[in-house]
Amino acid sequence: MKTQLHPGARWLFRLRGYFGAFMLMIFGGWFIFPALFAVLGIKSITNLSGAIIVLLIYGLFFILSIIIIAEIYARMAYKRWFYEFTDSNLKLERGIIWKRYSNVPYERVQNVDIHRGILARMLGFSSIMIQTAGYSGAGRGASTEGHLPAVDIDAAEKIRDFLMKKISKRSSGGL
Repeated sequence: MKTQLHPGARWLFRLRGYFGAFMLMIFGGWFIFPALFAVLGIKSITNLSGAIIVLLIYGLFFILSIIIIAEIYARMAYKRWFYEFTDSNLKLERGIIWKRYSNVPYERVQNVDIHRGILARMLGFSSIMIQTAGYSGAGRGASTEGHLPAVDIDAAEKIRDFLMKKISKRSSGGL
């Protein structure tokens, strides 16, 4: 059964969306700001009232765009992030435009870490990092192959216990 992330994950995605939208708007400002000057017919910065109008229009557009883009990203990312524990592996499904499907076989699991940052503690969730043998995560964003960004605190403990039992059965020779 596919399981969705903790609802607090929306805030993680929202903050990521704020950052991305902010960077996009800063880059876009290099093109939009001069265009606003041209549309309003302002030839020089000496026309102070025109410059103030341009700054106010762009500032309002900037703030509203960041909020809208971040909210759309947060909702879409949350609704498209699933995980499922099967008999032999952990299945991950995520992505908005490009879907990414991952399988983490239990026999490759080496360690399970639970992280609770400030935001996670405030919203009541944990992040799970499932480290696997043979995974080179450099440059891929998450530092582990099995990364669950927001899981309920109790569920995180159960997941860690479940995976650690799988590891201990494998190391003792009985799968």
